[in-house]
Amino acid sequence: MADPTHEELADQLIYELSQFEIDCSHTQADLLIRDLELVLEKNKVVNLTRIEALRDAVTLHLVDSLVPLGTKTFKPSEGLRFLDIGTGAGFPGIPLVIMTGMEGLLIDSVGKKVTAVNEFIYELSLTSCKAEAIRAEVLAQRVPGSFDYVFARAVAQSNVIIEYAAPLLKLGGSLILEKANLSESELQNANYASQICGLQRLSRDSLELPRGLGHREILTYQKVAKPHIKLPRANGMAKNHPLVPKSNLCNVNTLK
Repeated sequence: MADPTHEELADQLIYELSQFEIDCSHTQADLLIRDLELVLEKNKVVNLTRIEALRDAVTLHLVDSLVPLGTKTFKPSEGLRFLDIGTGAGFPGIPLVIMTGMEGLLIDSVGKKVTAVNEFIYELSLTSCKAEAIRAEVLAQRVPGSFDYVFARAVAQSNVIIEYAAPLLKLGGSLILEKANLSESELQNANYASQICGLQRLSRDSLELPRGLGHREILTYQKVAKPHIKLPRANGMAKNHPLVPKSNLCNVNTLK
C-alpha cells in the first residue's frame, strides 16, 4: 500500500483534532505535517522517534501534542510564554507554537536533538520559538518565574516534573502534564510534591487517542504560592531524591 500523501495526512490531522473539539486550519495542518515530515527525514540520521508509520505518527506525535488544547483549563493566547521540558523531536513545543501563537522555549539535555529541533524551527520559519540544550534546574536559576505555561509530555514521574516546573512558572502560571498511564501512587506523590512546591491541581482529564492508539491523562497544576523549600535544588536532586510522602519513601533524604 502506498504511503498517504501530504494532503491526506493533513486531512487526517484536521479530522482527529476535531474529535477533541480542536479547530485546525488547513494552513496550520500543512505546517504541522511539514514538521512531521522533517522529523521523520532527520530520524534517518539522528535517533528522534521509534514511530515511523505516517498515519500513526500524525496521531502519536501531532494529535497527542495538541490534545491539551481541548481541555477547559488551558487558555493559550498570543503573547504568553511557555516552556517544553524534554522536547525530544520538538513535541509538543513546535505544534503548540503553530497552533497557539505563543512564544516557546523547548529544552532537552541531548544536544543532537536540540540541534535538529532548531533546524526544524528554521525550516518552518517559526520566529517565536527556539530550542536549547539546558537542564531545567539551570534554567530556573537563570530565568526564574518566566513562564505562563510549562509542558511535559512523557518525560519523567509527575512529582519530578512538578519540582522542575515550580520555580520556572510565574505566579498564576500552569503546568500541564501528559501521561500515558497514571498509577495511584504517582498521583499521590504528585499531589504531595505540588503542596511543597506551591502548586495546586486544577484538573485531571482522561481521553483516548484516535484509532485505539492509547490512553492519556492530562494533569493541570497552577502555581498559587511560593514553594516551602528552596527551589531549584541542586542538579539531579529532583530525579534522584524526589519529593514523596514518608509512607512512599524509598530513601530518607528526599528534602536534602
